[in-house]
Amino acid sequence: MSITAEEREARQARKTNERPGVRAVHRNAGMSATKARAVLDLIRGKSVAEARTILQFCDRGAAEVIVKVLDSAVANAGNNNDIPPEELFVTTAYADEGPTMKRWRPRARGRATRIRKRTCHITIIVGRYSVEEFDEIRRRQEASGRRPADAAASRARRVAKSKQDEAPEADETVEPETTEAANAAEVAEETTDEAVTTEAETEVVEAEAADEAAADETTDAADEAAADEAEASDADETEKKDD
Repeated sequence: MSITAEEREARQARKTNERPGVRAVHRNAGMSATKARAVLDLIRGKSVAEARTILQFCDRGAAEVIVKVLDSAVANAGNNNDIPPEELFVTTAYADEGPTMKRWRPRARGRATRIRKRTCHITIIVGRYSVEEFDEIRRRQEASGRRPADAAASRARRVAKSKQDEAPEADETVEPETTEAANAAEVAEETTDEAVTTEAETEVVEAEAADEAAADETTDAADEAAADEAEASDADETEKKDD
């Protein structure tokens, strides 16, 4: 009895427990499967953006590892299948038990206690919304006034809005006549400023020259007066000697 290729693939999928979607696996995580499952139950069935928000504000230590696995699955979907992150959701998330490392701790009276360092394998599978489901999600978001929480989509909207705001300013052109008139006014203003500066400098120089001339005249008068006084004193002394 021969079977078709589709039936063979279906049997192989059932045998290996393959599930549709894009996956990412973190093996030998340093935590027990029970601790990982408590966090995985929070994001199962959620959109990628909502799952990231939940993991960001989760207090459990397993959330730091699981968010990296989720980002890896989203990156695989984008690089391999060209699926944008806003169209993805967490279809399956589970943790399998990994190998357990056995250690011993000494106790009283020469006895020993076993220490079990458990590990687990974390698997996250993301799938793509159908067209109807994605349209329904968009419609609900628009009706409620909420925007998608995806950072890339939000940034794209902000960039598009800024370009629209800058477009009218770029279309405005300055007329050549107005530009020439403004340039001529600037040149005339500079020429006037230079003329005023030159006149002021000339007045300052003339004032300094007048002050110097007045100072010289005062010095000459003082010298002449001193010379006259000296001659008068010499004449008085000569008369006294003659007497």
